[in-house]
This record gives sequence, structure tokens and C-alpha cells, in this order.
Amino acid sequence: MELNCVQFLQNKTILVTGATGFLAKVFVEKILRVQPNVKKLYLLVRASDNEAATKRLHMEIFEKDLFKVLRENLGDEKLNTLLYEKVVSVPGDIATDQLGMNDFDLRERMQKEIDIVVNVAATTNFDERYDIGLGINTFGALNVLNFAKKCVKVELLLHVSTAYVCGEKPGLIPEKPFIMEDIRNENGLQLDINLERELMKQRLKELNEQDCSEEDITLSMKELGMERAKLHGWPNTYVFTKSMGEMLLGNHKENLPLVIIRPTMITSTLSEPFPGWIEGLRTVDSVIIAYGKGVLKCFLVDVNSVCDMIPVDMVANAMITAAAKHAGCSGVHMVYHVGSSHQNPVTFGEIHEIAVRYFTKNPLRSRNGSLITVSKVRFISTMALFSLYMTLRYKLPLQMLKLIDIIYPWRNGDKYGDKNRKIELVMRLVELYEPYVLFKGIFDDRNTKSLCANQKEEEIKNTEKLMFDFDPKGIKWGDYLTNIHISGLITHVLKK
Repeated sequence: MELNCVQFLQNKTILVTGATGFLAKVFVEKILRVQPNVKKLYLLVRASDNEAATKRLHMEIFEKDLFKVLRENLGDEKLNTLLYEKVVSVPGDIATDQLGMNDFDLRERMQKEIDIVVNVAATTNFDERYDIGLGINTFGALNVLNFAKKCVKVELLLHVSTAYVCGEKPGLIPEKPFIMEDIRNENGLQLDINLERELMKQRLKELNEQDCSEEDITLSMKELGMERAKLHGWPNTYVFTKSMGEMLLGNHKENLPLVIIRPTMITSTLSEPFPGWIEGLRTVDSVIIAYGKGVLKCFLVDVNSVCDMIPVDMVANAMITAAAKHAGCSGVHMVYHVGSSHQNPVTFGEIHEIAVRYFTKNPLRSRNGSLITVSKVRFISTMALFSLYMTLRYKLPLQMLKLIDIIYPWRNGDKYGDKNRKIELVMRLVELYEPYVLFKGIFDDRNTKSLCANQKEEEIKNTEKLMFDFDPKGIKWGDYLTNIHISGLITHVLKK
């Protein structure tokens, strides 16, 4: 089939949930930049009313550096006119029925006009409260599907998941949907999503009846999420609730075309709208910056494991291309892995070597203005060895400090308590990241590769230039990390 993404977007009305998120705003910016004749973008954000939603959109999306190219191309007045004509802020919440939209007239208008529904809303905390994770990532996805079914013109639901819904499986991981009935843990226990929700509600009821503090309820809900995830074979609440969301979509989609995009670790823009734009420290970024600041002395990682990263603009391009290909194809249920490990892998060891060269040549400055000297990090390849190292290097000396605090209680500050809390935080973070820094899987991307080849062929034939490139083979990791990504982190995250 002919795949012209710019033409596809013309006169389309699109609902985007989670619109203030990192990926969603790149997706929105791309559409407005390449196809200003899109009919309407309904952007759903969590807000109390329309005024608050509009304010959030402008502060958290349109006033960002991300939109500077569009602003330069059009000028302030034309861009503001474009946003006024094409963008509708929608206050809502996917964790509630009818997506939390209280404005009946707006809801009815949307259901008459919408062609494409794009669900990007998610909570990405690895150890999220179980009630929140289920509400947004699992049953929130079902709420979006139910809303999409009420849209009389709807051609497609495009749902953004994560490649790591696979759990901790090694080897080549296929692009295939989950079949809920096939999900059993190692003891043969079958997953029942409705039972998971009832267990969560029961625990929440017990905690409230016991008049627990909000802090205790949060801790208990986080522990329940991790406990249930591990019981069923997932490493954390995030990927467990995301996988259950996929299962519900597959079971209840009926004939609605469904495309699931599973990106790996999303990083800064490779090229569009300009190289290196990013928001916040994401996954491996916190490690890179900690190293540059000279505070990373040891780290749990297998240096030979592949770190599957993909620039955010490539994910947005894949989303638009997949939508163009499958919109209106009744009954379709396609999964796309959008990553780099299969076609263009880079290891944690290679990333470290690049970071060493970068920060040796371009050292960061400490708070007092002095240059920070970096050295190579001690890498430890198993959790058992890392725990032993932390005990010998930090915990045993800390016991001596505890003894001193007991002997000399008049000393200023609780140095033992402060250091112990820091060590516990490090161990907690390492436990959360362990499944990914020791990950042995490679994400098969034959569906994505085929989609990319089809799109490239059509674009070269029609325009002689690539506007929707998401081919990971084109990423030169040394150049990208050195000249784009790390410098982007410093410019857009550290300096702000």
C-alpha cells in the first residue's frame, strides 16, 4: 500500500492522552510542524477544568524549547493562531470512566469527530502504588479503548506500551500480543486481572479501616504492587501493570484496529525538531550524569549487556507511520518493537567508554566552580557481588560511625543516620534497575523493520527526502552520545 504520512494526517482529528508527557509532546510537535492542515488535536491532560488544562498545555508543551523551530518558522502570531484553531485542551483522567470528561457537549463532539485515538498516558514509576498503576496503566488503557469504541468515525487505537513488558526473558523477544489465558507463573497460577483489582481494593479498604497514615498507605500499596508483579513473573509494578493493560486491550478490542508501540529506553531527539532535546533524566541518563559529577564510583551492570536505547523523535515517527499503515484496517492487532538492540546494538561498556572520553574532554564543574575529574567506574556484574561490595566498602565502616554516635551523642547531626539512609536509597535504586542493567534479551523488530522499509520506499519515491525516519541502523552511537545526547542532557536538564 502507498504510505504517505503527511497526506494521511491531513484533515484528521486525533485524541492524544498523556499529552504533557515527553513522548506525547514530541509526537504533537511533529504533527503540527509537518501537517498544519491536521483538522483537530484533542489533548487530554489531568486538570480540574478547561482553564487549568489550557494553562498546563501552554506551560508544559507549547512554551518549551521543543517548539522553538515551529515558532521560528511561523512567528509567534501565526503559531498562536495555529494552536488556537487546531488544538483543544481536554481536562480529564484516563483512570476514571468517560476519561474523567465532565463536559458532556465536548465529549459528544469528540465522539462524532475523532478519527484516531493515541494513548500515551502512563505512570512510569517502577515501584508505583498498585492502586495507581492499575488505575492508569491497566484499567486506564481499557477506559481509553471503551471511549474509542464510542467514536463513530474511529479508524484506529494506537497504544504506547514498553518493550519491557516481556519481563526478564533472555534471548530474542518476539513482537507478538499477549494472550491473557496463557499467562501462568512458574507454579502454574493463572493471572486474573479482575482478581488483582479486587485484591488491591481489599488491601486499600483494610488500610483505611485501620486509620493508617497516607505515608503508610503509600508504602503498603507500593509493596503490594511489587509483590504481585514478582509473583506473576514481572520485575516491577510498572511493567506488570503495562502488560495487563495490553492484555485487556487485546481481549476487548473486538474489530477496532489496534496498534501497540513498544519502545525501549527513550532518549533525546536525534534530529527533529533539532538534535538533543530532552526533558528530565531518563533511565541510563541518571547514571551518565552521576558519573560526570564524579559521584559514581561503582555500579551494578554487565558491561557486555546491550543497552537498548532509541531517540524520541524516531519513536514519534514510528507511531505516525504505523497509524498511517493500519488506520481503517478492521480487526488488526499489530505490535511494533521500536528499539536498537537487534539491528544496531550498543553495550553498557561502550557507553561507559564514550562517557569517559566526553567528561575527560568536557569536565563538569562543581558547586565551587572547580573542574570535576572523572575516573573509570568499578563495574560489578551480579547482585550478590554488589551487595558484598557495599557491605565491605560502606556498611561495615558505617557500624563504626554508629558506635561513635552512641559514645559521643553530643556531636552535631546524625551522621550515621544520614549515611545509612543514603546507602539504603542506593540499594533500593540498584534493586529497581537490576532487571535492566543485567538484561539478556534482544528485541526482535521484524514488524518495525518492514514498516520502516515500506515507509522509506514511499518517501523517497514521493518526496526524495525522509521525513519519518525511524531506522536504528542510521544511529552512529559514538557521535550521537558525544555530540547530541550528553550535551543535550547538560543543556536541557542540568542547566535548568
